[in-house]
Amino acid sequence: MADFKLSAQLVGHDADVRHVCFPAPDLILSAARDCTVRAWKRTATSPPAFEPSIITQGSEFYNSLTYLPPSPDHPDGLVVSAGSDTIIDVRRTTSVPSDNAERLLIGHAGNVCALEIVPGAQYIVSGSWDKTARIWSVHKWETEAILAGHEGAVWDILPFDETTIVTASADKNIRIYDFRTVVAGEVQPRSTIYTSDVIRALCKVPTSHPSGAHFASASNDGVIRLWKLSGQQVGELHGHESFIYSLAALPSGELVSSGEDRTVRIWRGFDCIQTITHPAISVWTVSVCSDNGDLVSGASDGVVRVFSRSPERLASPDTLAHFDESVKSSSIPQQQVGGINKEKLPGPDFLKNKSGTKEGQIQMIKEENGSITAHQWSMGQQQWINVGTVVDAVGSSGRKVEYNGQSYDYVFDVAIEEGQPSLKLPYNLSENPYTRAQKFIDDNELSQNFLDQVAQFIITNTQGTTIGQDSGDAGGPDLYGTESRYRPGDDHGTSRARILPQREYLDITGTKYEPIFKKILSINSALVAAGRKDYSLNPPAQEVLAAVRRTLEAGQPVVDEASINLIVMMCIHWDYSDRLAPLDLLRCVATFPATAKFKSTDLGSPIQIAISAALDGVPLGSQPNENYALMAARTITNLFKSTEGRKLLAQPSEGLRAVSFIDRVLGIGGQPAIGPFNRNLQIALTTAMLNFAVLASREPGSVSANVQVRLLTGLAWILQKQTDGEVIYRALAAAGTLITVIGKTAPEARSLSSPIKLSKGHSSEPRIKEIADECLSLLT
Repeated sequence: MADFKLSAQLVGHDADVRHVCFPAPDLILSAARDCTVRAWKRTATSPPAFEPSIITQGSEFYNSLTYLPPSPDHPDGLVVSAGSDTIIDVRRTTSVPSDNAERLLIGHAGNVCALEIVPGAQYIVSGSWDKTARIWSVHKWETEAILAGHEGAVWDILPFDETTIVTASADKNIRIYDFRTVVAGEVQPRSTIYTSDVIRALCKVPTSHPSGAHFASASNDGVIRLWKLSGQQVGELHGHESFIYSLAALPSGELVSSGEDRTVRIWRGFDCIQTITHPAISVWTVSVCSDNGDLVSGASDGVVRVFSRSPERLASPDTLAHFDESVKSSSIPQQQVGGINKEKLPGPDFLKNKSGTKEGQIQMIKEENGSITAHQWSMGQQQWINVGTVVDAVGSSGRKVEYNGQSYDYVFDVAIEEGQPSLKLPYNLSENPYTRAQKFIDDNELSQNFLDQVAQFIITNTQGTTIGQDSGDAGGPDLYGTESRYRPGDDHGTSRARILPQREYLDITGTKYEPIFKKILSINSALVAAGRKDYSLNPPAQEVLAAVRRTLEAGQPVVDEASINLIVMMCIHWDYSDRLAPLDLLRCVATFPATAKFKSTDLGSPIQIAISAALDGVPLGSQPNENYALMAARTITNLFKSTEGRKLLAQPSEGLRAVSFIDRVLGIGGQPAIGPFNRNLQIALTTAMLNFAVLASREPGSVSANVQVRLLTGLAWILQKQTDGEVIYRALAAAGTLITVIGKTAPEARSLSSPIKLSKGHSSEPRIKEIADECLSLLT
C-alpha cells in the first residue's frame, strides 16, 4: 500500500488548530485558538483545492468540534463546536458568524475539550475540564444524562456503539458506561480501567486488527495501548517520543496518531509503517475521511493539512516541494532530542551508506558547517528524510523557532496545572525574562502569582544566557514538567552516590477508599437480592466493614481478626468476577502486623489467600484477571512493611509460594503470561522482587538460595522483555542488590550480564544507564 503524501495545505487560521473533522471528501471542519471555526469546501479535485469560510467567531478558544450527519430537518448536517467559553454551539455548515446558532447547549462549567456523535445520530456526547461528560439529546437539545465518577478533566470520549460510551480522563482512568443505566440523570461507570498516565485520546479499533482489541488509548507517556472492553490490555504501540494528542482509525484497518513530537504516524498491526513530520511544534489533531481514506491534521502553526494515498489527489509538485523544504528547514529544540555529543556524531556520508532499521528512526548528523541536522528513516521510501536542524541550548546555531508567524530563540511548553494542556511560552534571548513572563500571564489570563515562577523558569532553561548570573532557587513546582532546571543541592559534579545495594522496603498503598467500599456494598446488595445469604454481608458484618473504612480513613492500623477475616471471606468466597474490590482492600491492610499474623484454617497465610483469590475460580476458557494478579502482587509487596510480614516471607515455603506466583504471572514455565503489557502489574511484581532483594541484603540468610535463584531468573526475564522505564529501573535495583548478596562469581549473577546490557537499550532515561552500569560494575 502506498505512503500518504501531502494532498493540500489549508492556510487561514491565525493560531493553533486544535481540532479537525473530515466528514466527507468535499468538506473539512477546523476549530482553532484564533477563536474561529472554519469550513473548507473542496472546489477542485486534482490537485485538490479548498475554499474556506468562517462558520462562527467568538472571543474564546475553540478546542473541539464534531459533525451531525444530514437529516430531513438539516439536509447539510450541523457543525457542533465548543471551547473555553463552556457553551456548545450548533449551527449549519453554511452559517456565517453573524447568523444565530441553531442551538446553544449550556451545562458545562469548564472548557469543553471533546465532542462526539453517538452512532445513530440521536445523541451528542461532550467532555470537559469540569470533570464531567454529558449526553445531549438531539431531539430535545438538552442534557439527557451526566456520566459521573471522573476525578479529572475528561479529555476524550468514544461512543463505542449506541449504548456504550468510553471516556478518557486526566485522572489516568478509562471508564466504560452503559447509557441505558441512567438513574436520577446520572450514569455510573460499568467498569474502570486504571492506567499509569493521563489519557489524551481514544479511538475504536477496526475488527480486522490482529490484536482483537476493541479500542485504543493514547497517553502522555507516548504509548498507544490496545484494550478489550473487559479491561484486558492486549497490546502496545511504541514510536512516539512525546505526548500523543489524537487517534483515529482508517478504513483500511490501520490506526493514525498525532502528537507533540511533530508527527502523524500510521500503524499497521503493531508496527509503525509511516511517519509524517510536520513543520510545527505540536500536531494537535488528526481525522480520517471514511469515504476515501484520506486524513487531515491540525497543528500549532495554524495550518490544516490533508494527506492522501491516491496519486490523483496529491498536491502539485511545487506544494509538495515547499512542504518538504519547510520540514527540512524547521528548528528542533535540543531539549526535545536529549543530550547530543557532537564529536561522536557521523557525517553526511552516513546517510548514503547506512539504512535505518525501523520506520521513524531518527539519526543525528554533524554537517560540514558544524550544525546538527535530524534525519528520519522512511521504510516506504527506503531513504533518510531531513526533518530539521537541532537548536542547541544557547541558540548558537543561529536558527529560530517559528511561533504564530514570529521567530523566537525558544518556544517552551509550560504545564501550569496537571492534566490541562501545555501553554506555549515564546522567548528571545534579548528580552527581559520578567517582561516576557508578564506577557505570558496576560495572554493566558493566569494568576499574577505565577510571575516569579515563570520568569525563573525562563532564566533557568535558557541557562542565564542574557543574565550573566546564577538564577538561584527557582522555587515552586516544575512548570516545564521535566525537572530539567537546577535545584539547590543537586550534584552536578562527575561523582555521584552509589545506588546499590538498595536498603529500603517499598510499598504500594496509595488509594481512594470510597470507590472500594462503594463497590463492595454494591456487590453485596446484588447478593442479597439474589438470595445469596451464605456469603452476603449481614448487618453486623456491614458494621465491621464500616469500622474498617473508618479506621483506614483515619490512618490507623486494622488490628482485629474479625475485620481481616471478613476481607478474606470476600476475597475467597465471592464469585470470581466480584473479587477486585475485596482484593484491593486486602492490599491496603497488608502493611499491618495483624494481617501478616492472620492464618485461615482453609487457605493459610495472606500470601496464599491473595494468590488463591487471583488465580482460583477463573471461568472455564478464560485467563486469570490481570488486575486481580496486580492486587495479589501488591499484597505481597506491602507485607514487607511490617516485621511480622518479613518474618512470614522469610519462611522458605512462603517465599517459594510468592516467587512461584511471580513466575506464573510472567509466563515462566510454559503457561501464558498474565498482563504482560499491564504497567501497574509489572511495577508491582518488580517492587515485590526488589523487597525480597532488600530483605536478603539487610538480613543475610533470611531468603533461601532457591528463592534468590528464582528471583534472578524472573528479573532476567523482565529485563529482556519489558520496555517501561520504571519497571526496568526497579528490576535493575533488585538485580543489583541480589548481586551484592550472592557475589559476582556466582553463575546466577554472571548470567545477568547480558539482560542488564540489553535493558540499557530499552530506555533512553539517564537513570537507567546509571543503574545498569553500576550493576555491570558489580560483575567485574
